[in-house]
Amino acid sequence: MEYVYAALILNESGEEINEDNLTNVLDAAGVDVEESRVKALVAALEDVDIDDAVEQAAAVPAGGAAAGGAAAEGGAEEEAAEEEEAAEEEEAADEDDDDEDEEASGEGLGELFG
Repeated sequence: MEYVYAALILNESGEEINEDNLTNVLDAAGVDVEESRVKALVAALEDVDIDDAVEQAAAVPAGGAAAGGAAAEGGAEEEAAEEEEAAEEEEAADEDDDDEDEEASGEGLGELFG
């Protein structure tokens, strides 16, 4: 998961997602970097528009059609794609949690206590 998060950080900051940048982010986070995983993720993300993928993942319910697409890929690319999808789903869930936190910050407490 750390590898996908590092790629998302690079994407969000407008940096190129390449092996050096990904390794630097992981090193800065204190992750023991596996070069093969870095290469696999960079290769898997080569033709992916991450912003578009995140939007699509937010629209697909967990366990939906997105899980079927990864089964067709092979080897390290499959692992990288699965990590990316999991991160996208987690990010979408985090956005939902933020909405719930805002709602739970005081609104509706009257309903709980009558």
